[in-house]
This record gives sequence, C-alpha cells and structure tokens, in this order.
Amino acid sequence: MEAAGLIWMMLCWLAWGYPFAFRATHCQKRASITVSGPTFAGLAFECAAVFVAFWFRLPAGQSPGLARILASMAAGPVAAALAWTAVKHLGKQFRLRAGLYEDHELVRTGPYAVVRHPIYSSLLAILLCTLLLLTRPVWIAVSLALFALGTEIRVRVEDRLLASRFGGEFEEYRKKVWAYAPWIR
Repeated sequence: MEAAGLIWMMLCWLAWGYPFAFRATHCQKRASITVSGPTFAGLAFECAAVFVAFWFRLPAGQSPGLARILASMAAGPVAAALAWTAVKHLGKQFRLRAGLYEDHELVRTGPYAVVRHPIYSSLLAILLCTLLLLTRPVWIAVSLALFALGTEIRVRVEDRLLASRFGGEFEEYRKKVWAYAPWIR
C-alpha cells in the first residue's frame, strides 16, 4: 500500500503541475504593473513548506496509517482539479508574479466563484497530499505554518492590487468569497 501511495502522490504532483507548465500563458507582452519582491518572498516560504514535507519524512518502515493514506489519496485529485480549472478560468490573467495587466479582468467564474485564489488552494491540497503520506507529525505543523505565511503574503499583495483596480466590485467579491481555504477571508 505504501509504494502505491507514493506512486499515486507523484502522479498527482505531475497532474497538478501540468497546467502551470503547459497550459498557462507565459511571457505575455502586455503592459502591466508588477510587484516582485513580496511575491518572491511568499513563494520562498511556500517552497520551504514543500521542502519540509519531502525532507522530514516518517522513519523508514513506519506507515502513516490507513486514514492518512486515504486522506492523501483524496487530496491529490482535488489539487489537480483545482489547478486545471483555475488555470483555465484565469486564462490570459495568469502570471507568476503579482501584478495587473492593463486590460486585466476580475475573474469570478469556475473555482474563482468559491475561492479568490484557487491556485493557492490547489497548492495547499497537493501539499496536504504529500504531508499526510510522508511527513512526521511535528513537521506537518511547521510546513503548514510556512505555507500559510507565504500564501498570506501573496494573497495580501494580490488583493491590494485587485482592490486598487476594481474598487468596490472587488471588495464585494472579497466579502463573499473565501481567500484560499474555508473561513479565511
């Protein structure tokens, strides 16, 4: 079961990463404003969270247990589905660094009707898939704290940008729709 879980997790990571690598629009030549510093700081914390998930593994021979394996196997497909649908609905608005294009639109369809930042929701789900299957319990908390710190930095920057462009329309959206996880506005 453990080997099958590892194979499943790696397949989920591939399915999660595919839309970012091959379906998202990259290197767009459109006028925009960009906020790079905080974006990269947040991304660094998120990457550290993933590093912790893979590095601080359960001792050799110790099983995570059936409940953790099943939860991990459920989180992976959720992560991939969120990634695919978020990239599809975001379309030409996709960018790695926080910013706004001159012709930026406020996307509120698909997963953006449920959470304002479904790409971060998908990253959280794939991180949980990994943490539940591989990581020692104390390091799960460290990884989630790093993820939350990095994601909060990025969400706040992106929300400020969207509020500056869309004003009351964005504020109404922000009040109705969670940021990236339930109860987080």
